[in-house]
Amino acid sequence: MTDGTLGVRPLHHPQPRAQFARAWAAQKRAHRLQWLSAAVLMMLLIAISAWLGEVKPALLWDRLPRFGSYFGRMVPELALATLGEDLAYWYWNGWQWLASLWQTVLIAIYATLFGAILAYVFSFLAARNLTPAPWVGVAARRTLELARTVPELVFAVLFVFAFGIGPLAGVLAIGLHSFGALGKLFGDVAENADPEPLRGVRATGASWAQTMVYGATPQLMPDYLSYGLMRLEINVRAASILGFVGAGGIGQELYRAIKNFDHTDISAIALMLIAAVMLIDALCGWLRGRVIGREGLRAL
Repeated sequence: MTDGTLGVRPLHHPQPRAQFARAWAAQKRAHRLQWLSAAVLMMLLIAISAWLGEVKPALLWDRLPRFGSYFGRMVPELALATLGEDLAYWYWNGWQWLASLWQTVLIAIYATLFGAILAYVFSFLAARNLTPAPWVGVAARRTLELARTVPELVFAVLFVFAFGIGPLAGVLAIGLHSFGALGKLFGDVAENADPEPLRGVRATGASWAQTMVYGATPQLMPDYLSYGLMRLEINVRAASILGFVGAGGIGQELYRAIKNFDHTDISAIALMLIAAVMLIDALCGWLRGRVIGREGLRAL
């Protein structure tokens, strides 16, 4: 019986429904098996990583109370009756710490500018739709990969050996890493550039460099500025860490306090650093909103 449908059984017929149910059940079993296999593989990788990394949960649990006692020693003695004197004693070296903190901010600013300028140039070379030649694009992308693959700390150690202890090593280390990271972001933005302005500028007889400056830059600059400000937030935190290897800034003061077991100095410097990072994050967020607007921020 075909029910007048030229030999095609309707979906409500028992046989097609049974076939569909069996196929659906088989697909669900295969899907569950895939998820189970992935979960087992992930647990196995975690176990191997823990074994190779000598992770010992029992030791962690045994030493956990030490965290509380350590942070307890960092809390200064403050009394309401002598609050002014206690705060002055806590921040006995406050002006020196402020100067080092300002140096950290300057390291981050100069490093971000250094990295952003290089990234701006390389973004056009690396973008597949804008590069002047395929081999140039490949070389530019490999250069950016190398710059962002090497951590800032490794760069900092190398530059400290080369140029000595001081902020120059921090600027170069953070700047090179920022060059690689921003170059990747800028290049991705450049690949989405509207080709019409580029064709218009090129039609006037402009060179490749002039086309990038007058055709691509105006439409890409808001995103470039936004990513640059976001990188500045990251670099302030990175600059504070590089002081541990002698690259200048507040990190050197923090390392000195940790090495000398000056627990209240550690808390004082840490609070100043946290406040500075929060302030800079808020300022950069406000500037990014002014540059590209709230809708653009949500799209990033």
